[in-house]
Amino acid sequence: MNYLPDYQCDVLIIGSGAAGLSLALNLSEKCNVIVLSKSNLNEGSTKYAQGGVAAVFDESDSIESHVKDTLIAGAGLCDEEAVTFTAANAKRCMEWLISTGVPFDQEEDESGEPKFHLTREGGHSHRRILHAADATGKAIQKTLTARVKEHPNIQLLERFNAVDLIKAKRNAIAGAYVWNRNTEKVESIQSRFVVLATGGASKVYQYTSNPDIASGDGIAMAWRAGCRVANMEFNQFHPTCLFHPDARNFLITEALRGEGAYLCHADGSRFMHKFDERLELAPRDIVARAIDFEMKRLGVDCLYLDISHKPAEFIIKHFPNIYKKCRKLGIDITKNPIPIVPAAHYSCGGVITDLNAKTDLDNVYAIGEVAYTGLHGANRMASNSLLECIVFADAAAKAITNALHQSPEQVLIKPWDESQVVDSDEAVVIQHNWHELRLFMWDYVGIVRTDKRLERALRRIMLLQQEIHEYYANFRVSNNYLELRNLTTVAELIVRCALQRKESRGLHYNLDWPEQHENPSPTILQPGNLPEQVY
Repeated sequence: MNYLPDYQCDVLIIGSGAAGLSLALNLSEKCNVIVLSKSNLNEGSTKYAQGGVAAVFDESDSIESHVKDTLIAGAGLCDEEAVTFTAANAKRCMEWLISTGVPFDQEEDESGEPKFHLTREGGHSHRRILHAADATGKAIQKTLTARVKEHPNIQLLERFNAVDLIKAKRNAIAGAYVWNRNTEKVESIQSRFVVLATGGASKVYQYTSNPDIASGDGIAMAWRAGCRVANMEFNQFHPTCLFHPDARNFLITEALRGEGAYLCHADGSRFMHKFDERLELAPRDIVARAIDFEMKRLGVDCLYLDISHKPAEFIIKHFPNIYKKCRKLGIDITKNPIPIVPAAHYSCGGVITDLNAKTDLDNVYAIGEVAYTGLHGANRMASNSLLECIVFADAAAKAITNALHQSPEQVLIKPWDESQVVDSDEAVVIQHNWHELRLFMWDYVGIVRTDKRLERALRRIMLLQQEIHEYYANFRVSNNYLELRNLTTVAELIVRCALQRKESRGLHYNLDWPEQHENPSPTILQPGNLPEQVY
C-alpha cells in the first residue's frame, strides 16, 4: 500500500533565521518552499544578534582589506577562496537585504546626503559594520519574516522539530521526518531538495548567549545521513555576556568596544594591554581567554565592561536596547561598568559545503552557522556570521534554481513506525542527562582544554549515547529527547576534533599542546570512520 507523506514541496528549508528566510525569498518565485521552524518563526540566534553585518561600503575600505582582516582573525585556517568569495559578494547581497526593507542606521555625509552609519568591531581595520542600532538581528528577522509571510509559494510550519533526514536511492535525500510539537506526532515531508539552516550548537555548553533551540540539530542529522563535518573544535566564546542572575543569555555587543568601551577589573584598572597590543579590539578568542585568565587568577565571578566615559546621549542613542535592559536590572551604563563573563556563542565548524552551499549529499545544502564553508577558520571575525547567512543563501538559491529542471526521482517514503514504543515514564532522566552533558562540556571542553579533560568528556558522552539509544528504542520522541540526542552527537564531534588537533590555534587552546603547527589544516571527520574505543 502506497503511503502519502504529510507534506510535499520542491525545497524543504529546516530553519527560519536569516539564512533560511533569505533562501526562501530567493527561491519563492521559482518553486514551492516549506520553511520548518523549531519554535516560533521569530525565535532563533538571528533575533539576538546585536552588532551587525560586515560589508565594504566605505570608499576608504576595500574587499582586499576585508579578506585580510578575516584571514588574520581566522588564525591561519580560513579557506582563502571562501573568504574572498564572501567578501566579494557582500555588498551585492547586502543591497538585496536592504531592498527587503531592513532599516539599517543612516547618517548624513558632509554634503547632507544620507549614508549608512558604519561601526567597527574587533579584528576589523575599517568601519564596515552595517547595523540597526544594537538590535540588528531583530530588525533582519522581523523584516524577513514579514516578507516570507506575504508569499503564497512559501509554507511556514512553526513548532516542528526535524527528527532525521530520509535517505533515498544512491547519494540523495527524499525529505525529512519531523516531530509536530503542536500534535506531538511524527510526520513526514517529501522534497526534492533539503536545506539545513538550523544554526549552531552552543547549547551543548552550560553557559551560552544562544537561545534554547541552538542544539546542533542540523549538524547531527547531516552526520547521521552521511555528511562529513569539519573544525568542530572551534567553539567561539563571546567575551562579554551580561553577568546577572536575571539575564542569563543577554549579550553585550562587541560594538561597545568598537566605540571605546574598556575591559576592566572591579577597581576600574584595565588589563588587555597585558595580552594584545590591539587591546579591547583584539579578536574574540584572545579577549575571551584574557577575561577567563583574569577571572581565574583573581578568583572572581565576573569582570567589567565600561563605556561610562562616553557622553550619556551617545551611549543611549547607539545602544538603546542594552541601556534599557541594564536599567531594568539596576545598572546605569552611562554611569557604571557592566558586569560580564564569556559564554559559548558560535560554532565555527559544521557540515562541509562547497561555495554553492552543497554538502556531500546530492540534493542537500547547508547555510549559515550549521555549515563549514571555510570562511571562519579557527576564529570567526565579528559580524561575518550574518553576512555568511545572506551570501550563501544567495549561492544556494542559484544552485538549486539551476537544478530544478532535472526530473525528480520517484521515492516511496515509509511512515514513521511507533508500533513498538510507549510514552515515557522517565522524562526526568532526559532532563538530568541534558544538564550533566552541558556541565561537563563547560568544565572539560571550554575556553582552555587539556587532553585529559577531553578524554574524560568523551567517556561520559559515550555512556550517555548508550542510554539515549536504549531510550530511543522504547519510548516516543519528545522535544528534550530529540535535543539531547543531537547534543550528544555534536558533543562527540567537538571532542573528537579537539583530540585530533595537536596544537593551540584560535578558539582551540590546549595546555598540553601550546605551540602552533607551521602548516595547519582543517580537522575533518568522516561518518563510519571514527575510532571505536572510548578513551
